[in-house]
Formats: sequence, structure tokens, C-alpha cells
Amino acid sequence: MKLNNGGDLHSTAAWCLFLFQTDFRHHKLYQFELSYYIPISMANKGPAFGLSREIQSKIDKKYDPELEKRLVEWITAQCGSAIGQPEPGKTGFQNWLKDGCVLCELINSLYGANKPVKKIAKSSMVFKQMELISVFLDAAEKYGVTQTDKFQTVDLFEGKDMAAVQRTLLTLGSLAVTKNDGNYKGDINWFPKKSQENRRDFSEEQLNEGKSVIGLQMGTNKGASQSGMTGYGRPRQIIN
Repeated sequence: MKLNNGGDLHSTAAWCLFLFQTDFRHHKLYQFELSYYIPISMANKGPAFGLSREIQSKIDKKYDPELEKRLVEWITAQCGSAIGQPEPGKTGFQNWLKDGCVLCELINSLYGANKPVKKIAKSSMVFKQMELISVFLDAAEKYGVTQTDKFQTVDLFEGKDMAAVQRTLLTLGSLAVTKNDGNYKGDINWFPKKSQENRRDFSEEQLNEGKSVIGLQMGTNKGASQSGMTGYGRPRQIIN
């Protein structure tokens, strides 16, 4: 197989390996040489086989088409019709979001006047698109989305786990409904409200009273009675 510089794949790989082995003691990694001769693109990944394919299939089954429709409806209501509409299905949903622009418009609309993303520009460059996704994720975390509810950049950009993307957007919508700060647009029934803290303060007297109360988990003697019990040593009377 010939490369774009006229070299041979096997000889080039061997040359790069030689450089790596000979200069390892100097802590020099010739990653730039390898990337020059063998350009790598995330779009050039091959199909999954075996266990990888089985795992990916299980992840794909978690994707919810009904939730997709609700999220599209909400994002459109939140950001306006200028962002357009995706093609139905998981691939269309991914392509709609993968450049990061729609996501940044969404998070800006939830912050109101204090927008976290100052500049949103469409770009065909991969690192620019992934950078916008990362900016959205950082802003979403500041908004209240936890680390466990955040998707990874590759989950969206490479379509590895679109169900995780749905989960993040679902959490974001729930937070927006719960905050009720006037920035949420759409039907409040689209998302469940998050549980909120219900703090209660007790006086010192109430706390001391509680120390003398036996909790029900320790058992209770209320209702206990020896009525009807026979004396010790006497046989039980059985009457037909």
C-alpha cells in the first residue's frame, strides 16, 4: 500500500518504530513523524466485530426515539426555528448536534442575559466542533448537570453513545423546569422536576425530647398482653 508521500506503509511503520526504539532513552516520541506518514481520522474507524460489536449493539438499544422527538421539540422551542430541524432517527439527531452549535445555543438560552458561550461559529474543522461540544459540557456542569449525567465528547461526535447524549439533555431540561427562573421555554410537563432540599430546623428542646423516644425500628411493647396464656408447666388445652 502506497502513502501520500510515495512511501510504503510497512517500511514507513518500521522506520517510525526504529526511531521510537532508538530514541526512547532520550524520551523522544516521534508521534509527529507517524502522523505525517499515516494520517489518522476519527471518521476512518472501521466496523466493530465480536465483543465490541455486541457491546455497541446493547448501547444503541438504550436510545429512545420517543425521547428524541420530545428533545427536538424542546430545543426548537428554546432556541427558535433558526436552528432548523434534524432528520428523524438517531443519525439525524447526531448530525444536528455534532458541530456543537445547537448545543451552545441551547445552553445560552437557559442562562438568560449572562450567556456562557460568547461566540458560536459554524466550522467544518473537527477540533473546532469538538471544542464547542466541550464548551457546552462545561457550561452544562456549571448549570447543575452532574458528572455522572454528562456525556463524553466522543459519545456525540462519533455516535458511540447517543443514549448518553439524550440523558444529559433530559437532565438539563429537568433542571431548567426545576429552577423556574423564566428562561425555560416549552411545556413544563416535558421534563420531571428535580427533587429539592427541604431543610428543617429543630430547637434544642425538641432534639432533647427526641433522645428519649424509642424508634419503631427498635420494636414496641404497645398492645402486648398475657391474656389467655396458660401457666407454665400446664398442657395446652385442645377442645374439639
